[in-house]
Amino acid sequence: MRLESILNRALAGDRPCAAEAQLLATAEDTERLCSVSARIRDLSRPDLVTYSPKVFIPLTRLCRDICGYCTFAEKPQPNKSAYLSEVEVLAIARAGARAGCREALFTLGDRPEERWPSARRALETLGFPTTLHYLRHLAERVLVETGLLPHLNPGNMSREEIEMLRPVSASMGLMIENISARLCARGGAHFGCVDKAAELRVATIRAAGEALVPFTTGILIGIGETRRDRIESLLAIRELDDRFGHIQEVIVQNFLPKPGTRMSRHPAASGEDHRWTIAVARIILGSAMSLQAPPNLAPGEALLAAGINDWGGISPVTVDHVNPEAPWPEIEVLAEMTHRAGRALAPRLPLYPEYVADLDRWAAPEMRAAIRRSSDVVGLAREDEWTPGLDLPLPAMRCRSSGSASPRIREILERSRAGEEIEEEAIAALFDSRDASFHAVLRRADEIRRDVNGDTVHYVVNRNINYTNVCTYRCRFCAFSKGGVREGLRGKSYDLSAGEFSRRVAEAWERGATEVCLQGGIHPDYTGETYLSFVRMAKSVAPGIHVHAFSPLEITQGARSLRLSLIEYLRRLKDAGLASLPGTAAEILDDEVRRIICPDKLDTAAWFRVMEAAHSIGLRSTATIMYGHVERPVHWARHLVRLRDHQKRFGGFTEIVPLPFVAHEAPMYKRGTSRRGPTWREAVLMHAVARIALTPYIRHVQTSWVKMGPQGARVCLEAGADDLGGTLMNESITRAAGAMHGQELSPERMSDLIRGLRRVPAQRTTLYARAPEERVHASFHAARLAPIVETPLDSRRHRAVATRST
Repeated sequence: MRLESILNRALAGDRPCAAEAQLLATAEDTERLCSVSARIRDLSRPDLVTYSPKVFIPLTRLCRDICGYCTFAEKPQPNKSAYLSEVEVLAIARAGARAGCREALFTLGDRPEERWPSARRALETLGFPTTLHYLRHLAERVLVETGLLPHLNPGNMSREEIEMLRPVSASMGLMIENISARLCARGGAHFGCVDKAAELRVATIRAAGEALVPFTTGILIGIGETRRDRIESLLAIRELDDRFGHIQEVIVQNFLPKPGTRMSRHPAASGEDHRWTIAVARIILGSAMSLQAPPNLAPGEALLAAGINDWGGISPVTVDHVNPEAPWPEIEVLAEMTHRAGRALAPRLPLYPEYVADLDRWAAPEMRAAIRRSSDVVGLAREDEWTPGLDLPLPAMRCRSSGSASPRIREILERSRAGEEIEEEAIAALFDSRDASFHAVLRRADEIRRDVNGDTVHYVVNRNINYTNVCTYRCRFCAFSKGGVREGLRGKSYDLSAGEFSRRVAEAWERGATEVCLQGGIHPDYTGETYLSFVRMAKSVAPGIHVHAFSPLEITQGARSLRLSLIEYLRRLKDAGLASLPGTAAEILDDEVRRIICPDKLDTAAWFRVMEAAHSIGLRSTATIMYGHVERPVHWARHLVRLRDHQKRFGGFTEIVPLPFVAHEAPMYKRGTSRRGPTWREAVLMHAVARIALTPYIRHVQTSWVKMGPQGARVCLEAGADDLGGTLMNESITRAAGAMHGQELSPERMSDLIRGLRRVPAQRTTLYARAPEERVHASFHAARLAPIVETPLDSRRHRAVATRST
């Protein structure tokens, strides 16, 4: 009963104490242990199994130790270099980068120069005092030249050596193997191995914790230790992690005898013993610890059933240099095996998501930008090279796929079908859907789209007019705004003349537009009268045009400058001809994120105050979300829930417009403080999850062809979106951020794209009425656009647009 009590408490999240853990050595029912272990794992990791796509770089095979089971270490050989050259290392790394790897695992023997004269001579020739100094140099070269994130396994190290290597590594590792002193005695697996003394290995892991290095360790079973020895080793690992929090994964590796070693006749660890040890490790270490077992050394299905959540490093380029006789499984085979176990396979980085989420603590400043560039929104590895705005091939993906979603995702989608509102936690879970779950979310979103909008796909013929790029704010994501005439960043500052502004409005009307969308930077000379003058000018040139204008930040600025309340100012704008608002400046409606990306901008409450004021007087607006930079899925979920709650009260949003972050010229990306936009999976999911979360309150989901590309937008139309947005005529803001897609998508191309999906194109007005036939005819017979003129900013000219326009 005592043992059963320990297992039941472990299932409730209560890890056994040291004395209780030792009782597990008496447990004989391996199947029961594995069942408990798998359920504990699922408390924290119910859906995913991860692996690290990596290359193995065997920097040197020389080692001062002589482990009884090792075939990696070699003696010096004539005409063979003691170390790989920089050219050889970079060739391996570049091959890995081309194959989609994210990690460069440096494997090497312990301090070979302390045993082998040839190693000392080689280091002297290379110009490095020690192997670790050479390792540091090459890790830095790999990072700079290829972007792969180095993970270093150089053996025992001092605190000073770890800190020397930290600026060029994402993580490090050292197998504790086993802390039993018996293994170092004559006849033991570690006899004659100075570096395998337990106190030295524990000291290295402790030093890594003190240096805040994400760390991999583990045990090797079947080399002469007892089950109690294994438990003692696992408890030592747990104690170190409880103190420092740096052990991100524990490997449970099974011994396999190798010809030519002292232990070639030693029996291999049995499969049952391996599973028993995995299960006991999970029970001792708890649900939050990542537990790994190499799939090339044992049957993978059994390992999953025993409670692992990670396959370790898998290389499409290099062999397992430690176990070269055991080839890696193909990723597709591993994915299928994982899928059969009811889970999705996901690539990860050499440091786990919990550490990616707190890079300021767990990564050296020199490493942070590279880690962010390689990371997806949850801190796993980016699955593809697609980035918003660039003209890149779309990753291979179908909008429909067979297979079952995970139980958690199935339950959320069933609640959606029953008409329930999906709460914040469930919305966040949908954003991490992968494989079959991903396709199930897309199918559900498309079902809702069809129920709400049928086969109609809407678009509006409009023109964007960004009247100035001068802005007093310093949003860290914005590549459009300029500080003034003296600032030459990302192009020249401009401030449109009244003549050019009016010409653009007139040309838009002549070309069939029903809308002009007016937005710009927060110019220091602009007042509320300036914005009023823009509306009056537009309506005087084209009385029938719908003026869709001004972000909530511009509205706030205009009202403040005239000392009016928001409602008073919005009424003035409405009387002048303002018809609706773009719901921009939203970014992420969560102040935790806004303090990072736009600290001097409107906070969340202020943004909603503008929308409440506008919607209360009958002005409608779009709603947007700009995603893929520093935020996490929980922030996306909060954003959608806040939009939904507002819409339930006021009903003023016409559509949700997901805007993937275009990073290429954005200041925070160039400084290394953001990701490089969402992944392809995340971008498509945003449209699908928005549809599921916001229906029935917001009827339309728009996809941005400028950011997604026309073909990307087409995919989103099969994933819940029903609107292609505007033809734009001119697009400045996204282009300034580095987007490469065209500045206009004509009605002809819009219609062709929609009909290619066997859907019905519908040219609409801003508020989703059918566009008048006269406007439709004009849009399909439009003349070519005349060249635009960006009126240069004159620092001596403090013009008042209001005065000029009257």
